[in-house]
Amino acid sequence: MTIATPTRTFDEIAVVLKALADPNRLRILDTLMQGVSCNGELNEWLGLPPNLLSHHLRVLKKAGLITSRRDSVDGRWIYYAVDLDAIALWRTWFGDFFDPDRLQPRCLCGPEGENQTPITNLNLRVSHVTTN
Repeated sequence: MTIATPTRTFDEIAVVLKALADPNRLRILDTLMQGVSCNGELNEWLGLPPNLLSHHLRVLKKAGLITSRRDSVDGRWIYYAVDLDAIALWRTWFGDFFDPDRLQPRCLCGPEGENQTPITNLNLRVSHVTTN
């Protein structure tokens, strides 16, 4: 069973994962998970230069994780929030993707797998660790 669906291809999923693969964007998303914030608050709380903050917000918005709107009185103020529908979809997708019930019993393909009962994982353990 593959987890990509007609509405979510692995390419689209990779865009979101790339957006999340930056510590600053994770900090921004974590902050927005606590509630709506404006550009000034985010700048103050996160200590990022305005141009870098704008870049990260654009990436998160393009990935569909956040929404924004300008203040109707003073357009210099922009309000940001998580896209709750997108967050709900991603929570479901990640839960489904990492669901252990997806594992199908299989035999190993090499010599070790001959006459073997199908298994779902290797139960590998590191027996020793060497350091230089």
